[in-house]
Amino acid sequence: MSNITEIQQEIVSEFEMFDDWMQRYEYMIDLGKDLPIINDTYKTDKNIIKGCQSKVWVHAELKEDKLEFTADSDAIITKGIIAILIRVFSGQHPKDILDADTSFIDEIGLKEHLSPTRANGLVSMIKQLKMYAVAYQTQLD
Repeated sequence: MSNITEIQQEIVSEFEMFDDWMQRYEYMIDLGKDLPIINDTYKTDKNIIKGCQSKVWVHAELKEDKLEFTADSDAIITKGIIAILIRVFSGQHPKDILDADTSFIDEIGLKEHLSPTRANGLVSMIKQLKMYAVAYQTQLD
């Protein structure tokens, strides 16, 4: 498994291949189609990310000291956003997730090309994934 920084650099490179934001949105929608889908039993209010305009469910499990995330959303762009974050953080040690810099989001220009409510949702998604890492890291300590 690649480290978080390597995965973030791959994503930045992938986004640089596209000339405009319409192509990038289409790419994000495609990424959302490949998202490790959350089991329906986890599509509960407990797993909804607060602060998102759309519904976004995230579930985390610790497997061999690494967090595995699954997710889903009822909106295609949001599904693409959570797919990017899960690609970066899933399969990583909780401490590495907590220490991760998420400036790659700014590098690909994602925040500035989202509506203010979606940008807030993006921040909420990152916070929630890091909260899972906090919870599981305390179990490992």
